[in-house]
Amino acid sequence: MSRLRIRHLTGFSYKGEAVASYNEARMLPAHTEGQFVLSSHLRIEPVAATHEYIDYWGTRVSSFEVLLPHRQLSLTATSLVEIRPTVHPDSMMDWDDLAAVAGATTEFVEHLEQTPLTAPPADLAALARELAGGTSSPCAAALAICERLGDAVSYLPGVTNVKTTASEAWEARAGVCQDIAHITVGALRAVGIPARYVSGYLHPRPHAELRETVTGESHAWVEYFCGSWHGYDPTNLIEIGERHVVVGQGRDYRDVPPLRGVYAGSSNSELFVTVEITREA
Repeated sequence: MSRLRIRHLTGFSYKGEAVASYNEARMLPAHTEGQFVLSSHLRIEPVAATHEYIDYWGTRVSSFEVLLPHRQLSLTATSLVEIRPTVHPDSMMDWDDLAAVAGATTEFVEHLEQTPLTAPPADLAALARELAGGTSSPCAAALAICERLGDAVSYLPGVTNVKTTASEAWEARAGVCQDIAHITVGALRAVGIPARYVSGYLHPRPHAELRETVTGESHAWVEYFCGSWHGYDPTNLIEIGERHVVVGQGRDYRDVPPLRGVYAGSSNSELFVTVEITREA
């Protein structure tokens, strides 16, 4: 069991004045199996009234508007989360069982459909089928695909952006966690394994001292279904564990952006982001 305190600061600085902005934030952790949110709070500056709800994909959303002129919009999400290891029972599900279940339930059907961000090119889909063909079960196939693709794509900031597709990142064999997650999700779906994109946080140091605050990061990984939902972090080639904190999940990044909105006024803005994580237990 681990207990992590997370402070996520983000927002926009404007060159001039923004006279109004309308926004959605997805920055507060979710209650999931193995993850319990002890406390969470979102502070918005300038002060704004918020409407909080759970969206279709199960992610906590804070919707708000700022109608006074402002030169900076700042959000600080502070959370304390307890994470316990998730034990997956051995799955006896074969490909026929998976096809029957995935084709009959809306939850799985929606995570089998490709999106513009996850659709794999022909060579990636062929590689996924080759890897799946060399395994004995959907669970083994999913793990083989995650490991192979995570190893094949280099983590390289600056070569992609939030609009980069899996096809583009695969061609470059480079990108950030968002791109590697999109590539992996698309490959899993290509062989009939339901897969979803997960956003959250990762504590970067497995042996950090208690109450030592380190610079963390927003992160993305995948979950696949083969009898139960399994998480894997292809960027770091590790299974999801006590250093990962789930915020949201969906079909791709567009379902779970930390901050999204529109504003009127200044034509230029600059995004800023800081994540700090402290292990408290």
